[in-house]
Amino acid sequence: MKKLCLILTLALISISDYAIGYNIRDYGAIGDGKTIDSPAINQAIEAASANGGGLIYFPAGTYRSYSIRLKDNIHLYLENGAVLEAAPPSAKQGYDEAEPSEYTKYQDFGHSHFKNSLIWGIGLKNIRIDGSGTIYGYGLTREESRIPGAGNKAIALRECINVDIRDLTLNHCGHFAVLATGVENMTISHVKVDTNRDGFDIDCCRNVHISDCSINTPWDDALVLKASYALGRFKDTEKVTIANCFVSGYDQGTMLAGTYETDEPQAPDQGFNTGRIKLGTESSGGFKNITISNCIFEHCRGLALETVDGGSLEDVCITNISMKDIVNAPIFLRLGARMRSPEGTPVGSMRHISISHINCDNADSRYSCILSGIPGHPIEDVSLCDIRILYKGGETADKATLVPPENERLYPEPWMFGDIPASGFFLRHVNRVTLENISLSYFKPDARPTFYLEDVHGIDLIRVKSTLEPTVNRFVQKQVTGLTDH
Repeated sequence: MKKLCLILTLALISISDYAIGYNIRDYGAIGDGKTIDSPAINQAIEAASANGGGLIYFPAGTYRSYSIRLKDNIHLYLENGAVLEAAPPSAKQGYDEAEPSEYTKYQDFGHSHFKNSLIWGIGLKNIRIDGSGTIYGYGLTREESRIPGAGNKAIALRECINVDIRDLTLNHCGHFAVLATGVENMTISHVKVDTNRDGFDIDCCRNVHISDCSINTPWDDALVLKASYALGRFKDTEKVTIANCFVSGYDQGTMLAGTYETDEPQAPDQGFNTGRIKLGTESSGGFKNITISNCIFEHCRGLALETVDGGSLEDVCITNISMKDIVNAPIFLRLGARMRSPEGTPVGSMRHISISHINCDNADSRYSCILSGIPGHPIEDVSLCDIRILYKGGETADKATLVPPENERLYPEPWMFGDIPASGFFLRHVNRVTLENISLSYFKPDARPTFYLEDVHGIDLIRVKSTLEPTVNRFVQKQVTGLTDH
């Protein structure tokens, strides 16, 4: 009985704490789903800021809003039943205009600006956004988001310190549900996202921890680390952990509905459903000390590690990944030379990568798994261990003779090489790679060799098995040295 009383007392204290915060209704918010409430919300934030910060309380209701401007030490709390809804821009009202940037040519429009967002903060400290409520974006298209007064992000944070985002639901949020650029010390946990473009974009950030999130993004990436030039300088994304997350490419809204529908097969790039975890594409800076563990990919593209703009991608450890219904390469490592960076930036590097304990069921066979550097710039020191892949199969012998183009400067996606002349792994411009305890099987026979190896130096195969052998060749080899096959 005493224990129950203590729990009830703590609950009442928690509710009381929220009640004595800055209730947005006390500042004129209506919450009727029709009134524009952002002036009242911003007034509450200003009042809290004048007193050193505080909790901004959103009681149940639907609050239509334009830009909400964060300040230091602000905690937005959306209680259960509270919906912060992005209002459609009109000729008279809209979101804050995108601030000028002289670096827009180095990354996409959405990455170059922050104020054109539902919630934004620049150069702040101690920001928290949480609660059981929902943020519902307006979901502008790529073209619409460039119009003055339009907003294309739900939450945008630049060069902030100490950020927590927890427990929320984010729905239909436009270009980014969350864009964090140059943020130090950030935690995102127990957040559900079901949106029309990217879920979380973590760009030029350090000490970031993402866990226990579900992110459905059929038309773009679910959880992506980037290192753009949006800050006007090179900055790595480093010290990042991603754990216990679900990413998928089901029809928009159907993850939150619990129906997981698959009626819309194409993303805007015509590459089938996206919804994956990726490092890159923006990669002027590098990626260092990244771990990804205990995650599920479903009805989406595979794991992608890409550095193509000059950054170094190194010291990445990925383990315990379950994949199902993967629409392109289950594993895609690409070191390229797109070079969307200031002139004179050298080609980057990719090394010290460990990927283990991957279970992939029903993967598209056209692309196999791809590890591809470029001439003179190999991917180095890669370990692939304890991996099981069940491919669709069904590819024909004529594809075994294909020689994929280098396409050094293209946007990195598995289809940049066309169909792949291998049923299991395509490795080109790779040094020192180990594949251990690999099992490959197929729904239908596949007439291509298991491995295509070109300009590969130092490759160790240990207990690598394919259900197609010995009916097909194991290898195509070109300029290969140091191959051992146990």
